[in-house]
Amino acid sequence: MTTSFHRGRRLRSQVALRNLVRETPPLTREDLIMPYFVVETDDTHFQKEIPSMPGQYQLSLASLEEKVSRAVDTGLTSVLLFGIPGQKDEKASGAYGRDGIVQQAVRRLKKRCPTLLVITDVCLCEYMSHGHCGIVDQKGAVLNDPTLPLLAKTAVSHAEAGADMVAPSDMMDGRVACIREALDASGMTDLPILSYAVKYASAFYGPFRDAAESAPAHGDRKTYQMDPGNAREAMIEAMSDIEEGCDALIVKPAGPYGDILSMVSAAVDVPVMAYQVSGEYSMIRAAALNGWINEDAVILESLTGLKRAGARAIISYFTESLLEKDVLR
Repeated sequence: MTTSFHRGRRLRSQVALRNLVRETPPLTREDLIMPYFVVETDDTHFQKEIPSMPGQYQLSLASLEEKVSRAVDTGLTSVLLFGIPGQKDEKASGAYGRDGIVQQAVRRLKKRCPTLLVITDVCLCEYMSHGHCGIVDQKGAVLNDPTLPLLAKTAVSHAEAGADMVAPSDMMDGRVACIREALDASGMTDLPILSYAVKYASAFYGPFRDAAESAPAHGDRKTYQMDPGNAREAMIEAMSDIEEGCDALIVKPAGPYGDILSMVSAAVDVPVMAYQVSGEYSMIRAAALNGWINEDAVILESLTGLKRAGARAIISYFTESLLEKDVLR
């Protein structure tokens, strides 16, 4: 028999050989960022499972501190914090108060786990009584420019509390430049900005809105988040935020936008991260709980796909469980 066809199986015959020629390195602990939801509550031991995200919780400050500390012992290196305030208003005052829930969480985590990289989500939706990411006028329109100073105040307050990186997720135009200017004016020129530069108006965010209690009271977010059908626009948004001063950027969601992740990561010189969002998490968990898939294998395959597409790091709700199972390098 002639050998006129490709013998691809030659390099797949044994584990050592497959590992030797693998194009995408295995996932490591440093590749992953774990998101947490911290709640302003008088219940010190508050821990409430999120119904639409089995295995994920809203946590009090004390519960967050204990949970993160245990995760650090298993290898956790980075977290992303979301805050749920006790009170909301139309100016999102809880977002930038010195004793806001995220500010308190940052101080406690940095004291308990000094080497942990603490990233804070900078947005106003969780703190607004109407649930939108910016100031709203009497007609219900989200106002871009009046929102920017509040975002800047929020970022500065997080930095003053000890955050290692701030991550604006609001999708207001010009917010990176405004935040950079405010940080520099406050003497924090070395503090990096991780921008949600490419954030689509996605149906995959549904469970997150339960977790963060941030569903808009009216309308939707399509006037400021991106249309899922657009690809070239992603490059415009990414380049714009880089020009404004972001140090790294996020593509969100992750799995359904692998083409966008690959395109952006190939075109820019800053690190590009992927956010495997709540809907992606919940679909995998639901299928696993029903016994339809091998959960660990699917998680690792989905995350490897994002790394292969160009993600320098991945924000994933599976981070903590993967560390507990000791399946990462």
